[in-house]
Amino acid sequence: MRILLIGEYSRLHNSLKEGLLELGHEVVLVSNSDGFKNFPSDYSIDFIFFKTRIFNALRQIIYRIFKFDFAKIEQGIRFYFLLNKLKNFDVVQFINETPIKATKKFELYLIKKIFSLNKKVYVLSSGIDYLTLKYDLENKEKKSSIQPFINNPKIGFEYDFIKEYLSKSHKKIHDYLIENCNGIIASDLDYLQANLACEKFVGLIANPINTEKLGDFELKITDKINIFLGINEWSYHQKGFVYFEEALQIIQNKYPEKVSIQIVKSVPYYEYINLYNNCHIFLDQSLSYDQGYNALEAMAKGKVVFTGAEKEFYDFYKLTEKVAVNAKPDVKYLVDELSFLIENPSEILKIGKSAKLFVKKEHDYLKISRKYIDVWNKN
Repeated sequence: MRILLIGEYSRLHNSLKEGLLELGHEVVLVSNSDGFKNFPSDYSIDFIFFKTRIFNALRQIIYRIFKFDFAKIEQGIRFYFLLNKLKNFDVVQFINETPIKATKKFELYLIKKIFSLNKKVYVLSSGIDYLTLKYDLENKEKKSSIQPFINNPKIGFEYDFIKEYLSKSHKKIHDYLIENCNGIIASDLDYLQANLACEKFVGLIANPINTEKLGDFELKITDKINIFLGINEWSYHQKGFVYFEEALQIIQNKYPEKVSIQIVKSVPYYEYINLYNNCHIFLDQSLSYDQGYNALEAMAKGKVVFTGAEKEFYDFYKLTEKVAVNAKPDVKYLVDELSFLIENPSEILKIGKSAKLFVKKEHDYLKISRKYIDVWNKN
């Protein structure tokens, strides 16, 4: 089968590609590498011209005044010139509703071209999309990445996307995809409820994790307990990093002789993935129900991860053992959970071991790749 994967956010499509290749399929991945994360692609559409010093300065000025990003035009143009290489695939999968990251009209034009040049097209519900955003806005009590905005609409540029995704121009893209795609697939529980009523929803397929790429780690505690927090400055409030930072300040003062804390900000993926190898506790996000990609990779390394692990998650996977610490946007709660682990290090080893086994069982990249193949063949 010839498969085209368009877009990348978290390494999801890269891991899926590795699994599909292992199973004997032909796979091409096109993306903008997700900015500073610098994920690999077979064909990159990342903007280059507007990264140069002079033109980037011009781009920033125009964006501040008119809220128009010339980098989107460049990415769209780069994708357009690849179209001749992006045809006659059996299956195309978009990372979400706007995988190219061009301007809205240009994006819709390019999406229509992909539909006309290929057989089947699937769309992942992964990250923000129209249905998820609408559902989260209507269900304000639901733990979600937009809760900080609901509580404080003046929170800043980080939530500019809300107006964009609810615009008429984006709704046209959403409506076109719903009408024409072969199916919508949720990547984790945070996107499940929003899609259940959609006629094109074909189910949830968990994130694929290639544990062979991560290496084999055995968690040991010989001295201090190492705690790691990796901050993406572009999603600071969406991930609830502020609660982790406040909790860590308290923990540092409470256990100065027992803990070592490392905080890094916005580093490329291949640097980031190795920075936390020596940590015991990994702080991921505090506003989700399920684990994102960073959390799963850390769990695969046997770390105790503070992330989304709500009751719905344990029920969905029928788990009886703790595989992660359910993080909440509550500093006192986070301090209590961290304190318990610091005072009971045997629990760290126990949870870390369970986390590792869970990822191997439920997120193995070959097992997940087969699930994608089954869905693509059925629909």
